Amino acid sequence: MSAGRLSPRARKAVLTVHVAVSVALIGVTASVLILVLTAEGAGDAHALYSSAQTLAFALAIPFSLTSLATGLVLGLGTRWGVLTYWWVTSKLALQLAIILTGALVVRPSVQALIDRTADGRPLGAARWELTIAGAANLTFAVAAVALAVFKPGGRLRRGLATDEFRVAPRS
Repeated sequence: MSAGRLSPRARKAVLTVHVAVSVALIGVTASVLILVLTAEGAGDAHALYSSAQTLAFALAIPFSLTSLATGLVLGLGTRWGVLTYWWVTSKLALQLAIILTGALVVRPSVQALIDRTADGRPLGAARWELTIAGAANLTFAVAAVALAVFKPGGRLRRGLATDEFRVAPRS
């Protein structure tokens, strides 16, 4: 094993955690989206929005951050790199989009919906923001898994690739 490389056993352990939390994130995101869509016609929308918030904070956030961390460990500790291949860089961008969407849209929207349903006020645009953000995050998470399975595209331009992965010129 060279410096900075994961041993086969460590790589498999990190990869197992990465795949598990990434796929679990799809399930949690779909669950939150189902709760939000169900709340539209429910008699107790407040309880459903509160449940969506609980799922987001108890599971989606930890799964997102764990997926990001294990993905970086895999990128840095394997031949794939982080900014070497299009598919790896795209997965990183998608995971960051999930985290940012959660922080900037999901969190404030679900809180606004909880507050409005508690007071009996109209839901306003927050319900659509939350629905769209949830659908976007679900799409991002599924796309990231598909990228990992199919590994499309090649290397990024040489300027972004590390020296370790560059192909030596032919003589």
